Amino acid sequence: MPPRRTTSKKGDNGTVLVAGGSRFYHGAPVLASMAALKSGTDLVYTAVPRSITIPVRSFSPNIIALPLPDDKLTVGSANRLAAMIPKRADTAAIGMGMSLAGPEAIIALVTKLVQAGTRLLLDASALIPEILPAIGGKGAVVTPHAGEFNRLFQTEIGKTEKDRIAGVASMAKKHDITVLLKGPTDVVSDGNKTGVNRTHNCAMTVGGTGDILSGLTAGLMTKMKPFEAALLGAYINGLAGNIALRRVGLHMVATDIIDSLPVAMKPFDKIK
Repeated sequence: MPPRRTTSKKGDNGTVLVAGGSRFYHGAPVLASMAALKSGTDLVYTAVPRSITIPVRSFSPNIIALPLPDDKLTVGSANRLAAMIPKRADTAAIGMGMSLAGPEAIIALVTKLVQAGTRLLLDASALIPEILPAIGGKGAVVTPHAGEFNRLFQTEIGKTEKDRIAGVASMAKKHDITVLLKGPTDVVSDGNKTGVNRTHNCAMTVGGTGDILSGLTAGLMTKMKPFEAALLGAYINGLAGNIALRRVGLHMVATDIIDSLPVAMKPFDKIK
């Protein structure tokens, strides 16, 4: 982990945009945003539909909510979001709990963010094959589970660990992106380097753990290269899950993992 300077000011340690949520899913962008903040990021802007802005803001005073006019992401709301961000985001985590009006909406948002110099992490609803030409060679990270991997790349990921590693490395190289395949063993590759993470437990099947991983990784991407951020994000997410398991047992929920992130990250903290 890069050290934090004692003389740093607000914004020096990263700014993240989280864009997600829908009428039925307000928790996903909240979890991602809180994880990004816990990663050590200075500022997180959370763009959600206007219909869920109040519950999102009510969760924590640390969240800066940006209201979008439509329940689904449209081209119009994508353009509006790109214009309303108060400060240029170093990275953006997009897709958690999001509803899309169509592929052109997410392409419009991604294109504008890339033009502004923002690195991208795409998850969940943003993982559609139409997005691949817009993110290749841009330092982007995608975080699919097996089903999302198949949908995104229009191919079947293998069942064995060897096949999964080969499949992730192949798609990462082909599309010039970093792929973080979530599963019993996380596989991370940028097409040149490949790593695996086995830091998990069976209680982490609870909803929201993937959203935390996305926000955490997006926060790390403000400080690190995409491959390193993705691999470390997977490890710390699992480590925080193990700490939460020891604290509360098998009935933990996603917010228990968020509460454990500072403990999981403390050994990596450095100041210069």
